Parts: sequence; structure tokens; C-alpha cells
Amino acid sequence: MGRPRSFDRDAAVTQAMHLFWEHGFDATSLAQLKDGLGGGISAPSFYAAFGSKEALFQESVARYLATHGQVTASLQDQTLAPRDAIETALRQSAAMQCGPGHPRGCMVALGVMSAPSPANAAVAQPLHDSRAETSAGLLACVRRGVAAGELEADTDTLALATVFDSFLTGVATLARDGADAVRLDAAVTQVMRLWDAARRNKKQAGKRPAHRTTS
Repeated sequence: MGRPRSFDRDAAVTQAMHLFWEHGFDATSLAQLKDGLGGGISAPSFYAAFGSKEALFQESVARYLATHGQVTASLQDQTLAPRDAIETALRQSAAMQCGPGHPRGCMVALGVMSAPSPANAAVAQPLHDSRAETSAGLLACVRRGVAAGELEADTDTLALATVFDSFLTGVATLARDGADAVRLDAAVTQVMRLWDAARRNKKQAGKRPAHRTTS
């Protein structure tokens, strides 16, 4: 039998989340997990506490989504203007991904890009579900912008939402590569100008050139 638990389980899940966040599922070994959880525990104690590496990964993902992953929750907030919802999600995500106390980047985006091997693909389903929810949230916000008259009626909603989605995914790579929060926040300002340009085009389309008179 394994030794009695002598570690804080809640803290252990957070530590495991950081390891998976930093290295991905496949690259994080059972030895790393055991060494990182309260100074190392025996294999029997590990399995008694968490069941399996797969189960611990899924618990770690759930912890991430309930905490750090909430930075994009504004996309689902119908009380926010659609532009504000997108800008809030982008700025909060960029700030979180460069923040202290945890690995840089986004556990969801990085985890999807370094998907587990086919034999373990099912464990990454919550990551794919989260990415799909974010993509759907961005598209819904753009569509709300059209419906509210903020964007032109002929706006390619999928294309505009994809731009924001691609930017958000790219932030994960840039943050992991060392981009700082100031640089990424400035980039958010630039990408949001795409929304403003679409809105300005709508206003300009309503203007007719002045008639010139000849003597």
C-alpha cells in the first residue's frame, strides 16, 4: 500500500496544472508529476489520490478553465456591447498569459496545438470544447454587432470573427516566446481597429458626394 497522503491535494492539482500547462500532456511524465506533487509521492499514493495521469490531466484542465480560463467569459456576457465583449476578452487573455505565478501562454491553445497522441486524444476533448466555445463566442459577438447596426449588414461575420480568433491563438505563442503584456495590449488596440473600420465604412457608405455646379 502507498503511504498516507502527506500533501495538500488542492495545491497538488494546481502544481499538476502548471506542469501540464508548461509541457503538455504527452511530454509531462509520471515521474515529473510525482516529483512535483509535494516533494514526490509513491506511485501507489499517486494512483490512490488521482486515479491516473489522464484523470489528473482532466482535473487540471477543469481547474484551469474555472480560473485562468475565465478571462474570455465576457464573450458570453449578453449585457456587454459586442465590441466591448471581444476587447475585454482579448485584453484579459493577453494580460493573464503574461502574468506571474504560472507558465506563460494559454493552456487551452497550447494544449490543442500540441495535441496528445491518438491513443490519448480523448483526454484533450475538454480543450477542444473550450476552443470551440471561444470561437463560437467571438462569432456570436460579431453577429450581434451586425444585428445591432454597429457593423455593416454585409460584413463577413465568419471572416472577422476568425481574425479575432487567430489573434487570440497567436497570443499564446507570442506570450510563450516572451512577448510582454504591454506589447500584446498594444496589439489588441490595433486588431480592434478592424471592428472600428467596419463601423466607419458603414457611416461613409451613407454619405453621398456633393454635387458640383458649373457656371
